[in-house]
Amino acid sequence: MDRQAVMQEQDLAPPVALPMLSPAARRRQLKEKVIAGVITAVAFTGIAALVLILVFVAKEALSLITDAAAREEASFSKMFLPQLVRKGKPLAYVWQPVSGVPKVSMIPLFIGTLKTTAVSMLVAVPLGIFGALFAAEFAPRRLREVLKPTIELLAGIPSVVLGFFALMVMATFLQDTFGFTSRLNAVVAGLGLALAIVPVIFTVTEDALTAVPRSYREASLALGATPWETAWKVVLPAAAPGILAACVLGFGRAIGETMIVLMASGNAAITSANLGDSVRSLSATIAAEMGEVVVGSPHYALLFFIGVELFIFTFVLNMLASVWTKKVIQRLKGGAG
Repeated sequence: MDRQAVMQEQDLAPPVALPMLSPAARRRQLKEKVIAGVITAVAFTGIAALVLILVFVAKEALSLITDAAAREEASFSKMFLPQLVRKGKPLAYVWQPVSGVPKVSMIPLFIGTLKTTAVSMLVAVPLGIFGALFAAEFAPRRLREVLKPTIELLAGIPSVVLGFFALMVMATFLQDTFGFTSRLNAVVAGLGLALAIVPVIFTVTEDALTAVPRSYREASLALGATPWETAWKVVLPAAAPGILAACVLGFGRAIGETMIVLMASGNAAITSANLGDSVRSLSATIAAEMGEVVVGSPHYALLFFIGVELFIFTFVLNMLASVWTKKVIQRLKGGAG
């Protein structure tokens, strides 16, 4: 039989009937579709909520641009350039929005935020990373089972409790030890913040270190490296993207934390590089002044503008961290950095 006859015979053959789904199978298929739809709706609801929050905050801050009275009181030049505070005195950066002549410089708030965040990161990053390295690589199993939950318990302590501890205990101890002029200052607030972000950095870093394949360690030890050299030169670089994510999460928590800074920083908007001076952060400013501000006033819009600044700052940081992480992963895979 030639090829053409075979093809004609196949064309004339009756179509094969697909098996009919049983009622139970159809119900199961429908149930799976409903579950998938609910999960999708929940995911998009979270995204929509985030977008709506951003739109609301930006809308409330928009009057600084659209309202002439708000521009007169809180223009960008007054927020970011030095202003004349008193006649005969040099130009200065002052945050004093409630006064006869409002002074709305953001520079003292930026400096206060960066000082407290820098102190907290200088303390929390080494503690979190080296603590996670010890727990993942060197600690006996029984010690690890106790150490990790104990450190993670710190994450469950309310920030107001940590702020109260920093206010009542740490502030007095640090002033007596280092002789700070101001009892509440950037060091006290930064150490209080460190207590809050160490569990975040420790947990994410420990998970990243544990996820490194065991073959990396075995290969390093087989080549004659010591366990410490393996941990420092093999495991840590391999877990670098996860460690960076831990540091970014810790930084985001520190820069957005309110209660600890509000209670332990002194809340004085001082433009100074001295860590022993009282400071005032962006987030603490919103918390301290939002309850008494007149709705719709330039001061009200200014507080929402601070919220926009915090979002932009955190977003840019996350983007830079994401780009750096991709380059690290490429380099680890042997690609072009």
